[in-house]
Amino acid sequence: MLAAVLAAAGFVAGQKYRKSIAEREISSAEDEAKRIINDAIKGAESKKREALVEAKEEIYRNRQEYEREIKERRVEIQKQERRLQQKEEHLDKKLENAEKKEENLQNKLKEAEAVKDEAALLKRSQMDVLERISGYSQEEAKLFLIKNVESEVTHEMAMKIKDAEAKYKEEADARARDIVSLAIQRVASDHVAEFAVSVVPLPNDEMKGRIIGREGRNIRALETLTGVDLIIDDTPEAITISAYDAVRREVARMTLEKLIADGRIHPARIEEMVEKSKKEIDAIIKTEGERATFETGVHGLNSELVKLLGRMKYRTSFGQNVLRHSIEVALLAGIMASELGVDVMQAKRAGLLHDIGKAVDHDVEGSHIALGVELARKYRENEHIVHAIHAHHGDVECKTALAFLVAAADAISAARPGARRENLENYIKRLQQLEELTNSFEGVEKSFAIQAGREIRIMVKPDIVDDDRMILLAHDMARKIENDLQYPGQVKVHLIRETRHIDYAK
Repeated sequence: MLAAVLAAAGFVAGQKYRKSIAEREISSAEDEAKRIINDAIKGAESKKREALVEAKEEIYRNRQEYEREIKERRVEIQKQERRLQQKEEHLDKKLENAEKKEENLQNKLKEAEAVKDEAALLKRSQMDVLERISGYSQEEAKLFLIKNVESEVTHEMAMKIKDAEAKYKEEADARARDIVSLAIQRVASDHVAEFAVSVVPLPNDEMKGRIIGREGRNIRALETLTGVDLIIDDTPEAITISAYDAVRREVARMTLEKLIADGRIHPARIEEMVEKSKKEIDAIIKTEGERATFETGVHGLNSELVKLLGRMKYRTSFGQNVLRHSIEVALLAGIMASELGVDVMQAKRAGLLHDIGKAVDHDVEGSHIALGVELARKYRENEHIVHAIHAHHGDVECKTALAFLVAAADAISAARPGARRENLENYIKRLQQLEELTNSFEGVEKSFAIQAGREIRIMVKPDIVDDDRMILLAHDMARKIENDLQYPGQVKVHLIRETRHIDYAK
């Protein structure tokens, strides 16, 4: 029991002790908290005072800076005001000067008008005096002066044309001569003259009767199937085949040769041989077309165009084989194109196809140029090629270098000596037209076409055509010949003016 009491008393005493300690600690903590609060209040007040001081200092600095800027701006505004005032004064002075100048100009204008009126009056009086002295009216004097000036201008113009033509002709002739001669030398192909008849040799005259057949049935069958005329006359051991179409003529010739070699001649056999010859001719035509493209280096042509080229082997123009002529034109155009920097392959292609219309002009209506243009467009040739075909005879104006080259190459190939045969009647007619055209010019006394129409020699009347006028007249004649006449190559216009004075010693 005592132990329990003692334990309880100890517990109470312990509780009291701990309570007193806790109260002391709480009191100490409160004192410390008060001290911290007081210190914080003091620090805050101190910082507040410092912040106020700093704010006042910043306000003062800003105010000083603002006042300085205002002062500077006020100074700048004053300067600008002074400058504007000076400009205004300057403009006022300029305006005053301009008004004075305008007044002076008005005065001078009035004076000029007065002088002009005085000069006009003086001019009229002087004109009256001049007309009285010269004996010419104003219009007559004007016509006299115009005539003199025209004469002087004609002389100057003639001299300039002469100098320019001489200069450019010298350069162009040398260059053209080199190119053309080089092209001709490199091509130098032979031309074969073909006619409208072929002669087939016979082993003996008895064969003529077999070809005619009973009541002429063999010869009728052959003529009907081939479209040719067989001429059987007194010529020994020969039959003549006549046809304007060389392909038909060649088919008939090959058929006759096969029949003669075979010996069996009757209508059924003739029909069989004709079909066989036509197939062989078609093969030859294709081969010749391919050979032409290979020889000229022109590739990528439509197969139908190649066949048409081959057909031209059996077509002639003025005795000149058209296929050989086309190949030569292609080569000439290609050579000249390489010298002048033009597309060589295009030039060769245009040259090879320029006469393609002649392959069908026997069967289809129209000129070979129109047909050639139609064929080229049909088989989708380049428009430059089509234009060259269209322009190579001057039907349309040449607009490209390619067209000029093809026209020049065509003229060179056709105009070379021996390249073509020309009908005598047409030849004489062309010379007469040349003489008539030049005789139509004023001041021409006589004209003579010489050198096979390559030159026209003109005698002019010396009292009508002077030396200066001759240059212009020759130029006009050349242009007229170019525009009105058709001719191969070129025509030299040669004017001659001769003055003769005759007197007698007595």
